[in-house]
Amino acid sequence: MNPLPHLQVTDLKIFFQTERGLVKAVDGVSFSLSAGETLGIVGESGCGKSVTVLSILRLLPHPEGKIAAGKIYYNSPEGTRIDITAQEPNGREMRCLRGNEIAIIFQEPMTSLNPLHTIGRQITESIRLHKHIGSKDSRQLAIEMLRRVELPNPERLVDEYPHQMSGGMCQRAMISMALACGPRLLIADEPTTALDVTIEAQILSLIRDIQDEYGMSLLFITHDLGVIGEMADSVMVMYLGKVVEKATTREIFREPAHPYTKGLLGARPRIGKRQKLVSIDGTIPDLFDRPKGCGFVNRCPQAKKLCREKSPPLSEIESNHFVTCWIYGEHGSVS
Repeated sequence: MNPLPHLQVTDLKIFFQTERGLVKAVDGVSFSLSAGETLGIVGESGCGKSVTVLSILRLLPHPEGKIAAGKIYYNSPEGTRIDITAQEPNGREMRCLRGNEIAIIFQEPMTSLNPLHTIGRQITESIRLHKHIGSKDSRQLAIEMLRRVELPNPERLVDEYPHQMSGGMCQRAMISMALACGPRLLIADEPTTALDVTIEAQILSLIRDIQDEYGMSLLFITHDLGVIGEMADSVMVMYLGKVVEKATTREIFREPAHPYTKGLLGARPRIGKRQKLVSIDGTIPDLFDRPKGCGFVNRCPQAKKLCREKSPPLSEIESNHFVTCWIYGEHGSVS
């Protein structure tokens, strides 16, 4: 019998109450993540990627954001199934999970790290909380974690502040903080966005090596399909808060099915090929004025009448290849 996945998300809906009205930031997202697996979540800014992963740690802005429906289950190593959606954001269960079982690397280390505390103090805070060890031992472990992420002179850096380090060094420090307690699930929320390509390659290589060493499952969020192709086993493409396509990485790159996925791949430059990049026409709709039918209908070159009238279901067009599009919907074609 196969072991339970580390994470199971079912029909997740996250709404925000604003002055202009209700925003459906995430609308019916489902996925699972098994031990050692990497799931990439990709899509344009505003599609719901970060909100989805913040809900897993119950870090949504309060009281504006709330989980309106759906379930998030974390299966612990002891075999206990924890319903994260039923936990208080600041309750004991979530405090035990955050940083210990589930950790996150944020996309902007210079704004995520506390400028008033040394790097060492920020790492040891999590270690002392979850591992219940003294200040001397936790400091030594912090130094070892900084060395593990290949930072030079960790004995010195442990006493430095974020502003004394470069962006790449701060990102490595963020990774060391996330890994300090040996989490089973690591969430990387666009961890290389602010870095140049050389540092980006080093950070991605470091994350892969550490994942292999610890056997972690990895949830990798990005807008860069090149990074997805390098890091992920499977891909979930999001648009306007919904999953529009989900398949293995190989299948997504070999045979993309949704017009939006095809547009993203067409806009990706390729080394050694002289070809015109294809742009996706139009812009993402206003969240307060969504199209009646498919969310992508106003930008889709294949849109027909049914697309404007009814939202398509998530259909399995091949084994483990799911698409939200009327081309592959209930009737097999757009009418």
